[in-house]
Amino acid sequence: MATIYVRDGEPFEKALKRFKKLCEKEGILTEIKRREYYEKPSEKRKRKAMAARKRLIKALKKRGLLPPRGKKKK
Repeated sequence: MATIYVRDGEPFEKALKRFKKLCEKEGILTEIKRREYYEKPSEKRKRKAMAARKRLIKALKKRGLLPPRGKKKK
């Protein structure tokens, strides 16, 4: 749970900004959006497989084992 303590003399806008930053860091909004609708188990498996594939491709590109995607040069 995201909790912040407002400091003495701290403006409300600054405290709100810290709270929003903390919520973003903890992934609260993405979790709410994910739970908004029921996700079938098959859809969940597909989403997780796509995320794993994306992580793998990113790691391979970082090591230089895959060329970066982009326009082909003629």
